Amino acid sequence: MSKSVGVFGAGSWGTALALLLARNGHEVTLWARDAKHVAALSESRCNQRYLPGVFFPGNLAVTADLAVAVKASQVLLIVVPSHAFRDLLPKLQPHLHSIPKIAWATKGLECRSGKMLHQVIAETLGTNTPSAVLSGPTFAGEVANNLPTAITVASKSQEFAREIAGMLHNTQFRAYTTDDVIGVQLGGATKNVLAIAAGMADGLGFAANARAALITRGLAEMMRLGLALGGKPETLMGLAGVGDLILTCTDNQSRNRRFGLGLGKGLSKEVVAGQIGQEIEGVLTAGVIHRLAKAHGVDMPITEQVYRILNEGLSPMEAVRNLLLRDQKPETGFSVNGD
Repeated sequence: MSKSVGVFGAGSWGTALALLLARNGHEVTLWARDAKHVAALSESRCNQRYLPGVFFPGNLAVTADLAVAVKASQVLLIVVPSHAFRDLLPKLQPHLHSIPKIAWATKGLECRSGKMLHQVIAETLGTNTPSAVLSGPTFAGEVANNLPTAITVASKSQEFAREIAGMLHNTQFRAYTTDDVIGVQLGGATKNVLAIAAGMADGLGFAANARAALITRGLAEMMRLGLALGGKPETLMGLAGVGDLILTCTDNQSRNRRFGLGLGKGLSKEVVAGQIGQEIEGVLTAGVIHRLAKAHGVDMPITEQVYRILNEGLSPMEAVRNLLLRDQKPETGFSVNGD
């Protein structure tokens, strides 16, 4: 059944999801706050900045007017960076007809508070707001080019999870559902920090052995934090956890991995970020995850070293030495303090 959908955030991922929904027969309004960006999208009918050569179908409109995007939509899909998430929500409120249906594809946590985004929605729009998060191993360019992809949609409402999954699902895009909102969000956030670490290891000239070890021990960190905060192990061993972790740690389409590569080669944070020219969620998320781990007594040595590199001036090579010189321990699974 066709729906009207507002997609908020016209970066690469927001645009890719807008394309997917429009191709599935929904009436889509893609919103961006930058009027010049919207003008370029309208003129070219393509996001030349992020997804060149992929043209918009006729049922995909673009606007810089928030009221237009909200009032035209039965379902709102938010795809802005995590640091802009809370600020956007109250701006939507004056234009809402009734209790909104909110989904988001932002992979991160709130930087200031460390809260998950479903908590931010509940605080801002109320606990009765139907909400869902979608996450998984997804590169925007592949979704935009209609290449096979699978994701997970998480919601406390099974009905709403199925509704969002049904809107996204087609022969090239498979959407699974779960009620584990915590696990899906933590997987999507933590993997960005670990992808920076994987990129740094490769930038330093290490090879496949080191990358495989880092991914595996990074997964152990993700599992420990997820379990401590109430996530389910099967979620973190699924698409939104290990699936997304493998993707972002091994392929240079990942901005976080490319950022780490640059750091490993000796470039400064500022230079690498300027070269990439897009949001690198793992940079801010490293601080949030580091604080959460400390607050809950969770051992996350790889995450800690990434945090120190980004915030305390530690060099990538010093971080490697710190990891290798840790006390030898058995590989004892996913206990909170067992790495």
